[in-house]
Amino acid sequence: MTARRNVAILGATGSVGRSTLDVIARHPERFRAFALTAHTQADELFELCAAHHPRWAVLGDEVRARTLRARLGEAGLATEVLAGPGGLVAAVEDPEVDCVMAAIVGAAGLAPTLAAARQGKKLLLANKEALVMAGPIFMAAARASGVTLLPIDSEHNAVFQCLPDRAAGRLAACGVRRIILTGSGGPFRTRPLAALAHVTPAEACAHPTWSMGRKISVDSATMMNKALEIIEAHWLFGAAPAAIEVLVHPQSVVHSMVEYADGSVVAQLGTPDMRTPIAQALAHPERIGAGVASLDLARLGSLTFEAPDFDRFRALRLAYDVLEAAGTAPAIFNAANEVAVAAFLAGDLAFPRITDVIESTLGRVAVEPVATLGDVLDADVRARAAAMEMLGPAIVRTRLAQ
Repeated sequence: MTARRNVAILGATGSVGRSTLDVIARHPERFRAFALTAHTQADELFELCAAHHPRWAVLGDEVRARTLRARLGEAGLATEVLAGPGGLVAAVEDPEVDCVMAAIVGAAGLAPTLAAARQGKKLLLANKEALVMAGPIFMAAARASGVTLLPIDSEHNAVFQCLPDRAAGRLAACGVRRIILTGSGGPFRTRPLAALAHVTPAEACAHPTWSMGRKISVDSATMMNKALEIIEAHWLFGAAPAAIEVLVHPQSVVHSMVEYADGSVVAQLGTPDMRTPIAQALAHPERIGAGVASLDLARLGSLTFEAPDFDRFRALRLAYDVLEAAGTAPAIFNAANEVAVAAFLAGDLAFPRITDVIESTLGRVAVEPVATLGDVLDADVRARAAAMEMLGPAIVRTRLAQ
């Protein structure tokens, strides 16, 4: 009988967090939602606490934490509430926590995800920015702690499943020729380039196959998500940039592939549902039900693939440039994207200009070597300031600074 594992979910109110809770709820004899965190979504976190009865709940500030504490007390719930970065660290450091799901989106997830990596526990990594921004620091911390690191992004989880055990960092020795990351191409894969200037946030967030948050949906529309995944794959698997390729696959059924020296290509297929990689990682090396419908290939009829258009999806080309530049370049790349996407979602930036802002920021902010986390965070601040300056109106800078 497998011992019940206590799971801390960083970013419990997001799409990955809620999918994780769904899988946990299907296996109450195996898992317990032990700690749940959110940044500002106090009402949503209260509902999750009422449904899952965690030991800890964490919010981003003490004011919201105080309100949640009172509501939980009135409801007769025993969950204790912590606040701020210290609360996040305390939750993942609790000796009763066996597994941490790192699902805080964006640069905000870097510090708590790094703290989780230093704990030496099982770490389910859904926050790609931790590796994009601070790859060498994050992987050094993971090696030092002996953490069991399992990727949650469907693409990297697929690659993980297609690789032999302990292949990371020694792909050539395992006969791996290349890693092929698939991407749907988003909702504008075939829309005329001239028409992209009129894209609305609602259109960009309407992903054709996946249900995701707004920021990630926009990243999918620009294929910036795939650009970030190229960098993430480099660090996760020790793959040279030239050995990482992207293939557009609109059906989102083949989640990624690994090609071997003998010509074999091993692929992982499944219904596009984040509960599949979450269940795989939670139970690894076992397999458990995820509540996901079986894949009906006969009904699908065909699967199609095409090379990405680097003129349409300029972020892909920039990802390889960023890997070559190394140092703080990935942190600059990520920060500029977060600023530009926020401006687009606020209605202050045209869709095609997202990549313009990223490319211009890379040209304006000096790339420095990375020795400490402070180097990464300093680059993040400088890049955000440069990107905001390019946006122009003071009202935009004020809104994004909030």
